[in-house]
Amino acid sequence: MNFETRLYELRKKAGLSQEELANLVGVSRQAVQKWEAGSSRPDLDNLTALAGYFNVTLDWLITGRAAEPPQAGPVVVEHHYHYEGWRYEYKSERTLWGLPLVHINLSQRGLTWARGILAIGNVATGVVAIGCFAAGIFSLGAICLGLLVLAGMAVGIVSMGGISIGLIALGGCALGYLAVGGSAVGVYAGGGAAIASKVAVGASASGELLAVGRDAVGAVTLGLEASRDAVAQAMAQAGVPEWVQVLLLFCLGK
Repeated sequence: MNFETRLYELRKKAGLSQEELANLVGVSRQAVQKWEAGSSRPDLDNLTALAGYFNVTLDWLITGRAAEPPQAGPVVVEHHYHYEGWRYEYKSERTLWGLPLVHINLSQRGLTWARGILAIGNVATGVVAIGCFAAGIFSLGAICLGLLVLAGMAVGIVSMGGISIGLIALGGCALGYLAVGGSAVGVYAGGGAAIASKVAVGASASGELLAVGRDAVGAVTLGLEASRDAVAQAMAQAGVPEWVQVLLLFCLGK
């Protein structure tokens, strides 16, 4: 029996797919596929991680000379799973709607997926999701999707980030029904450069109904020196909802 056959049989006994084993070790699924096909061999760090996970000796895994233990499987200590190469996973026993209350799945290499009410991982999905890539009702991370989102790139009902898209979008570049940012585009927009289909406010503002700014273009235009009452009255005449008026006036510092 060669190495690739031993690896294949260990994986099958543990009930793992190639992708699941890859996530556990911290490599790509293609790497595991090549190992089992015999077209490449894992390096020493990955061999050590495989031997530790399957509870076999490194000598047996490489050469097949040592005795195979009676049963292969992960080492479990109070539902905390530890793997070589900066791998950590915790999953709470309590569940809600079929999901663990807390699922933490982090790895130094590769993508690990955390799914839970509170999910923390390289990739995270849950009610509260925190990760490089996160999707949830409340999401925090580099690239996020959700109801309330805070991220470098954010898409959500309320989104805040460097690049934001949402019903209410706040960010360096913002696109939404109400968009506020350095560059903002929306039905209502406020910021350094604001373009709106109805009302725009900012240093440079372009709005079809009303524009308020230093360089303003619109059916009705007001300068930055206009009083708060004058701007509020113009917005009311343009049919701007009161909550939007408050935010746009805030953008103008009024």
